[in-house]
Amino acid sequence: MLTLASKLKRDDAVKSGRSNSAATDSARRVSIRDRLLAPDLRLKLLLLFLLPDTCKVNFPDVNKLHHFQLDVTPDEGYYQSGKFQFEVDVPEAYNMVPPKVKCLTRIWHPNITETGEICLSLLREHSIDGTGWAPTRTLKDVVWGLNSLFTDLLNFDDPLNIEAAEHHLRDKDDFRCKVQDFIKQYAR
Repeated sequence: MLTLASKLKRDDAVKSGRSNSAATDSARRVSIRDRLLAPDLRLKLLLLFLLPDTCKVNFPDVNKLHHFQLDVTPDEGYYQSGKFQFEVDVPEAYNMVPPKVKCLTRIWHPNITETGEICLSLLREHSIDGTGWAPTRTLKDVVWGLNSLFTDLLNFDDPLNIEAAEHHLRDKDDFRCKVQDFIKQYAR
């Protein structure tokens, strides 16, 4: 079966001038990630068609299914009217380890730092409460989880950005104003 990994390895071999047999040998060694993603072109379909209405997926390089961007545009709550971009990288060891996710949009959020780190239990490789990553989880779970960070999973009790959570506790109206300021400056 032709996979994205084998195609890329064959292309690399041609560019570097290696013999065809070497290219064939390297094409046989395909990572588990690529076996899960490349033949699974339905990944694109799943991400494009089975998403919440507030999410949009973009593949900057159509030959790299393991790297994509997710735009979340919440339609309710504090973050309504903002557009927040996330970068998702699926590591070689997928599905034994979770994808690496970073928020590219600067945001004032208790579970996302201003530098883009995200506190979402299903993105943890090891979780004490048992809600972390498991091989049975999918990228669809990640997308829905990121979307839910703006509604159901917005968690002020276990924050990553402690300053934002304390701000909300101190003055909800001022918190809302700061969120809107961040949206106007960074999330349009």
